[in-house]
Amino acid sequence: MSTDEQWMREALRLARRARGETSPNPMVGAVLVRRGKIIGRGWHRRAGLAHAEVNAIEDAVKNGHATRGATLFVTLEPCSTHGRTPPCTQAIVDAGIGRVIVAAPDPNPSHAGRAFQKLRRKGVAVEHGLLAEPAAELNAFFNHWITNDLPLVTVKAAMTLDGKIATASGESKWITGPSARREGMKLRHEADAIVVGVNTILADDPSLTVRDVRRPKPEWRGPELRRIVLDPRARIPLDARVLNDELAPATTVVVSADAPAKRLAKLKARCGVMTCRLAKRGFQLRMLLKRLAKQDVTSLLVEGGGETNAAFIEAGLVDRVAFFYAPKILGGRDARTGVAGEGLPLAAGLQLEKIRWRNLGPDLMLTARVARA
Repeated sequence: MSTDEQWMREALRLARRARGETSPNPMVGAVLVRRGKIIGRGWHRRAGLAHAEVNAIEDAVKNGHATRGATLFVTLEPCSTHGRTPPCTQAIVDAGIGRVIVAAPDPNPSHAGRAFQKLRRKGVAVEHGLLAEPAAELNAFFNHWITNDLPLVTVKAAMTLDGKIATASGESKWITGPSARREGMKLRHEADAIVVGVNTILADDPSLTVRDVRRPKPEWRGPELRRIVLDPRARIPLDARVLNDELAPATTVVVSADAPAKRLAKLKARCGVMTCRLAKRGFQLRMLLKRLAKQDVTSLLVEGGGETNAAFIEAGLVDRVAFFYAPKILGGRDARTGVAGEGLPLAAGLQLEKIRWRNLGPDLMLTARVARA
C-alpha cells in the first residue's frame, strides 16, 4: 500500500463517522499531511455545518501546525460554489495548501471538475482517482439522487429459508435474531425514509423508529427518519404508533384522491398527508419517488411487507436488496412471503450483482445491487 493510499484510507474512515447523518449532503473525509505526518483531520458532520476540508484545516491550525505547502487528501471533489457554506476551494487556497489529492469527482455533471480547474489556476497541484471506487460507493445514495433525480431504493426483508416473513396468522416476532435485527436498524439509520404499506400498520402497529444505533451528539445529528405509509383509502388507525409518538411530524401518509375528506382532515392534524395518483395496482410509484426526491429524500428503505415489496420490484424501481435469512422453515401456502404480488416472468426477474453474504449469529444477510441492462 502506497503512503498516499494510506492517507486516503484514513480520509475514508473519517467520512464514515458521519454515516446516516449528512443527508442530503454526501459523506466526506479529509486529511492534511505535511512532511509525512498528519497535521489535521476533518469530516463533514451534517448538512449546514463546515465541510471536511475546512474542518481538517481548522484542526491543523488549532494544534499549531502550518498549512502552507501541505497536501490535502479528500474523498470527494471540494465544493466550488457558495451554498449553505462558503466554497472549500477558496479555503484551500487561503490556507496555502500546495497539493490536493481527490478520490472521487463531484457526481453532478454541471459541477464535476470545476474545483480542479479553479485550484490549478491558483497554482495548486491536483490529482484525482485514488480509491475512487470505494469513495463513490460510500456515497451511493447521494450519487444516485444527484444523477437520477430519484432516491436510491432498497428493499429489506427478514425471512425464513423458504421465504416466509410471517405465518398465515401473521405471527412474525421474531424470525431473525438480535444481531440481524441490529443490522436492520443500521439500514434504517442510513436511510432518509422508510416506507410500508397500510396492511403492515394494521397487522403489527410498528413504531418504525431507529433503535440501538450509536449516534453523535445532538448538534451533529442529521434529520430524523421519515416514515411513509402507502394508504390509498386512508385506513390507518388514528391511534397508530406512527401517528402519536414524538416523531409523528416525520410521518407521511400517502393517499389517493378517493380517500374520504373527513378522514384526511383528522390525519392532517397528526401527520403529513400526500396525495398520489393510482396505477392499475397501487400508486404510481415513480411519481411518488420523484416527489420525495424533491423533498431531499436521497434514499428509501422499503420494509413494507410482501405486497409493497413486490410493487416496487415489479415497477422496476429497486436498486438494492437487503435480505435477512433465519435458519428456519415455516412452509404453509398461506404464510406471507417476502415478495408477493403477481410475480415477474423468469426472463424479467431481478438480476443481482455485487452480492455479499454475511453471517450474523445464526442468520445470514444478503446485500446486492440490482443489475441494470
